Amino acid sequence: QVQLVESGGGLVQAGGSLRLSCAASERIFMFNAMAWYRQAPGKQRELVAKLTSGGNINYGDFVKGRFTISKDNGKNTVDLQMNSLKPEDTAVYYCNANRRVLLNSVDYWGQGTQVTVSS
Repeated sequence: QVQLVESGGGLVQAGGSLRLSCAASERIFMFNAMAWYRQAPGKQRELVAKLTSGGNINYGDFVKGRFTISKDNGKNTVDLQMNSLKPEDTAVYYCNANRRVLLNSVDYWGQGTQVTVSS
């Protein structure tokens, strides 16, 4: 079973920065995509950033150049650098790994890390 462990969450003031890291138990280059999602109380989980095995990167519309996703194949980690944080960025952030198995798509999730941005 794939394990994803997030770290780096915490409390930060508006305008500050945080760096989240996701450590995978398997080689990340074997996944179709690695991503970060977030879920705020009372809201649906939404995509923050996705990095595909082909090198394509997608960000949620709300990111607006503030966040950067990156990976280290040697360390099997995927990081999310978050700058210019806003109170509305407060949420639990989840690491996601997607694997294609024949015609099926399998998602793996971490346990989440809380990010709280104070005004």
